[in-house]
Amino acid sequence: MRDRVARVLMLVIAVLLALVVLQPYVNTYLFSAREPRPVAARGDLSEYERSTIRVFETVAPSVVQVVGLSGRGPAGGEPSGSGTGFIWDAAGHVVTNHHVVENGASFVVRLASGEVLPAEVVGRAPNYDLAVLRVQRQGGLPAPVAVGSSADLKVGQTAYAIGNPFGLDQSLTTGIISALKRRLPTSGGREVADVIQTDAAINPGNSGGPLLDSVGRLIGVNTAIFSPSGTNAGIGFAIPVDVVNRVVPELIRSGRVPTPGIGILAGDETLAAQLGVNGVIVAGVVPGSPADQAGLRGVDPRAGIIGDVIVGVGDAPVRHLSDLTDRLEQTGVGNTIALTVLRDNRSRTIDVRIVDVGEQVPPNNRRP
Repeated sequence: MRDRVARVLMLVIAVLLALVVLQPYVNTYLFSAREPRPVAARGDLSEYERSTIRVFETVAPSVVQVVGLSGRGPAGGEPSGSGTGFIWDAAGHVVTNHHVVENGASFVVRLASGEVLPAEVVGRAPNYDLAVLRVQRQGGLPAPVAVGSSADLKVGQTAYAIGNPFGLDQSLTTGIISALKRRLPTSGGREVADVIQTDAAINPGNSGGPLLDSVGRLIGVNTAIFSPSGTNAGIGFAIPVDVVNRVVPELIRSGRVPTPGIGILAGDETLAAQLGVNGVIVAGVVPGSPADQAGLRGVDPRAGIIGDVIVGVGDAPVRHLSDLTDRLEQTGVGNTIALTVLRDNRSRTIDVRIVDVGEQVPPNNRRP
């Protein structure tokens, strides 16, 4: 009796062991999907997804890749850099960043369709990091990007960027407007005021591409990132469209933008902060300039005198250089502006004429 029970028990154990060993093979045989699986119903896209798709499908055909070449002629030489641009008008003008085109001898534009067209630079504005090219073909181009406004933007609203990061064309990134009224130094030695900050991913190659609102209107031109590694770290900047819409037509008309100024060299803002000065220190005055004619005084290092400090323009305070240059641009070349100046701890008002100093300013000089 005991032997029979032992045999039965061993048989049961053997069967269980066999089931354990054979289970993966049995499962593979019984449950493997040897034919294409049925497609599950997706359901409706969310309104946010539909909105994002509409923005991309509407604007992406008008976004181009701008490639600079080291030589001229049919061969063109080697690529000297690339970035993004977008169609501005039906005449074939393309807007991009100045730093995208500053090192190229000739240029080509690659459309979203893959077609490559030669292009020429018709205007540059280093002070705004903007440039305009014109493709050498009339007609048959994508529609210009719709223009919006940057004056009524709100922190927190959705922002979209389309560009060619690392050469990966037609890339869409999304985010929000993180901050407004930032100041951005440019290669022209000045600062752009009211710059838009966004956390939409902007990487090398996105430069010159459009920053868009939720209905696909242009609200800025992507120009820079803040990142020690050179890749996106959630802080990108765009030139506001209100500046773009003022500068680009001037570039198309005349190839350059007047640089309103009065003929001063502005002192370093870091030094001003260390000295407790809340305004723009007049470090020097250009001989014969409107500032010189109006009697503005620069720093006298031998006497240890700071000189004049501009603390107001018109009815607005001046705390930074961009406050001054912004008001000079708003007032315009040929007009006169009233400066509030501190001299010997006393405030006085000085009227100064605004002139175009753009052609006379060496690179990297802070000379408004």
